[in-house]
Amino acid sequence: MKKLKITLVRSPIGYKYDQKDTVRRLGLRKMHQTVIKDDTPQIRGMINKVKHLLKVEEIEA
Repeated sequence: MKKLKITLVRSPIGYKYDQKDTVRRLGLRKMHQTVIKDDTPQIRGMINKVKHLLKVEEIEA
């Protein structure tokens, strides 16, 4: 199954609460923190909502 490597590259400060909440629900708390998530439609939707704050890479697991 494919995995996604998601890194927070811009701060959510100054953006709406729902975008801050989406970043938090992805498991990102600090700048340049990276998490590995499964490639599911739900995660893709969350990434699409805050794509201007993230760097996303596909990796093989």
